[in-house]
Amino acid sequence: MEKTVFGFSQSASSELLKIARKTLNHVVGKSDSFNINEIENAELHKCYGAFVSLYCKNELRGCIGTFSSSTKLYEAVIRMTEEAATHDYRFESINPAELDQIKIEISVLSPLNRIQSIDEFELGKHGIYIKKGFNSGTFLPQVAYKTNWDKEEFIAHCSNDKAGIGWNGWREAELYTYEVFIIKE
Repeated sequence: MEKTVFGFSQSASSELLKIARKTLNHVVGKSDSFNINEIENAELHKCYGAFVSLYCKNELRGCIGTFSSSTKLYEAVIRMTEEAATHDYRFESINPAELDQIKIEISVLSPLNRIQSIDEFELGKHGIYIKKGFNSGTFLPQVAYKTNWDKEEFIAHCSNDKAGIGWNGWREAELYTYEVFIIKE
């Protein structure tokens, strides 16, 4: 996989994981107090979209994200951690008994790039975002490594399974690519 065009320092990455862990502990009820100290790292004050994925025993337990680049990164990670732990419709909320087994993965998103053809999409490098009317769906780039789909299957599954516009619905939809910088425990 080609390196993405942006990245974060080790200190920013570590601090972001600490923020996500504190948030998760608070939301799940293991910690009564929730205090994020002054965020001094300038990298975390930049505005990016982000997805937070939660895994328990290597199985996905929640994944929620935002493409909005109008929110500071650390604020987006707080909100997406809360959402992934409690509001991913595919899963029950994370419970305190699972907390010590949960691993956090943060995907920081580059800005969306509108494409006209899937020839502009690179499987494993790009995430895909499909939008048609009020329907939309996305797959992060790393989904390509967890499936054995080719490029067209990847996009068709996203179109059908995530956007809900049918297997070939992507052909008449707006297509966007993005890259991610992955930070994980």
